[in-house]
Amino acid sequence: MKKLYTIFWTLFLGMNANAQNTQAQKDTAKVLEEVKVIAIAKKKIQTEMKMAVSVDEFLASSDNISFIKRGAYAWEPLLNNMSTERSTVTIDGMHVFGACTDKMDPITSYVESNNLSAIDIKSGQEGSLHGATVAGSIDLKRKSTPFSPEKKYNGAYQTGFEFNNKQFFNLGNLSYASDKFVADGSISFRKAGNYYDGNNNEVNHSQYNKFNTSVALAYKTSPFSAVRVDAIFDKAKNVGFPALPMDLWLSRAIITSASYKQLFQHGLIRAWDTKVYYNAVEHYMDDTHRPENLVHMDMPGWSTTYGLVSRANLKRGDYSAEIQLNAYHNLSIAEMRMYPQDRSKRTMFAYSWPWVTTRFTSVAMNNSWDISENSRVNFGGSLGYNYNRSKYVEFNWIFHPGTPQEKSRILPGLHASYQLTINQFNFSAGGGYGHRAPSVSEGYGYYIYNSFDRYDYIGNPDLKNEISYEANASAGFKNERMGIEAKVNYFYIQNYIIGRILSLGSPMNYQSVGVKGYTSLDHARLFNMALNANYNILQHLHWKGTLTYARATDDKGGNLPFIRPLSYQTSLHFMYKKIGIQTSLNGDLTQINYSPEYGEDQTPAYMIWNISANYSFNIKNCKTVLQVGAENLLNEYYSTYADWGNIPRMGRNIFTSLKFSF
Repeated sequence: MKKLYTIFWTLFLGMNANAQNTQAQKDTAKVLEEVKVIAIAKKKIQTEMKMAVSVDEFLASSDNISFIKRGAYAWEPLLNNMSTERSTVTIDGMHVFGACTDKMDPITSYVESNNLSAIDIKSGQEGSLHGATVAGSIDLKRKSTPFSPEKKYNGAYQTGFEFNNKQFFNLGNLSYASDKFVADGSISFRKAGNYYDGNNNEVNHSQYNKFNTSVALAYKTSPFSAVRVDAIFDKAKNVGFPALPMDLWLSRAIITSASYKQLFQHGLIRAWDTKVYYNAVEHYMDDTHRPENLVHMDMPGWSTTYGLVSRANLKRGDYSAEIQLNAYHNLSIAEMRMYPQDRSKRTMFAYSWPWVTTRFTSVAMNNSWDISENSRVNFGGSLGYNYNRSKYVEFNWIFHPGTPQEKSRILPGLHASYQLTINQFNFSAGGGYGHRAPSVSEGYGYYIYNSFDRYDYIGNPDLKNEISYEANASAGFKNERMGIEAKVNYFYIQNYIIGRILSLGSPMNYQSVGVKGYTSLDHARLFNMALNANYNILQHLHWKGTLTYARATDDKGGNLPFIRPLSYQTSLHFMYKKIGIQTSLNGDLTQINYSPEYGEDQTPAYMIWNISANYSFNIKNCKTVLQVGAENLLNEYYSTYADWGNIPRMGRNIFTSLKFSF
């Protein structure tokens, strides 16, 4: 009987780990086979080209995610070519907020690839399950070892070296599972120096040091229920940002949660999972190592969040659903301190985030109905309540006299889609409608310096909600030898929030050329397209290709910034017995739709060639993989549309990696 309970738990955990909306199988044998495949996929947060990727590098392999890069560390993810204000990024459904006004600590920077099992990316309003959004959601899912009828130990250790920036890394995992108890642990350390560009010039202030560790403990309280506690600690020191006038001295984050999960054998409700969580982030930017700055500045920030996530899974016949309650309280504080060359004489102090409290609650539901064996309807919605309060409202009154200290908003969302499979063809079409509230910076920021366009930015608490209308469609074909899929989406966003030059006020930072205030355009339009194809040339030789394009304009027809030009990637993968060889070409065409109004200039086309090889062997009961490769093999000098201030990318980088797993 114990084995039956354990198999039930394993099946449920495996199905939850799947990041895709796979259609439910009615044959038990097929379900078991599917879960087995998923369990293998969970272990691989890596790309075909590179085994030891960072979370950013892994996300970059998705066709609907790009990055703004201000250095070699902590890239800002753009989902559907939209900034992080328009997307929801969570860790196992938990909301975590960065503490840097310059967005140098996205949530993805506080986890490591070896403590994640999967990354769930939802586009547009399909991502509203985790909160109000426009672009969609990115949920970073922690590793979760299932209970086992027999005692099991599993582990992995990976080490490697990258020659361009002399990066040395160590990643370790260990897990234990029994019928009643599970423990997961991970630890990682990365240290890198300055990197060199394609002209072999050193890019100063591009070094970083990162330490990350996590632990999770689960205990089965009954045959169909369990409790679990999780904790992540992350610390980064001496992180340089070559595109900014300052660097990171120290950032620390503690992310904790406790959850209770109950499974049900019968009835409409199949599972209920409730989690309470707490996290705290501190982030200290300064320009101690920038003696060329005439006036020195420190920019510390703190973010504290506690919240609740409660989710129920429903299933009856051909109908399934997921209902989720989200609630959190966040306090964001950021300071700006200016000094002359003598740092003991402070000349200015201000709150760039004046103790801003955010309270958010939402109820969301996703439904799926299998109309037939070949067609499915997905539909859902969310209703959120957002509350903000600025403790030191006098900073907001300087530019917006009399604005209320508190602000409440209602944030609705709806989405629906239809999926159809005809023989080897599949089609889908859908739409969505949703609101989002302004971010803390957009609503309450005070003199936040943007080094890209060299303006100080001022928030506006009276901004209207952004309102998004979206449409999406896809079509694909797949057989045993090849597959091809085209995906498009279109967003019409009312009250699009962006910075515009203010006629009043003077810049506070000596490097600023003026002051901009966040304002609402009448509307903006965004279009994204992706074409993916694969072909099995031979039994051991496989080809993949991706083509992406995006276009975005404001209400006057002008270009919006940081929109990906036509991009491509093509790769070959050969695997025979214990040997694997991969090679790829990727690049962008010339960025012709750039935006000088927002600080952009034209970036030229580029093409990068990468190659790697790996060899697998066993040492007793330990599986071992050795990999050697090179990125940017031809040492191309280039900068992309998303490189802040046109900082050059890394030149030729030879990398090695060795992994042991048992």
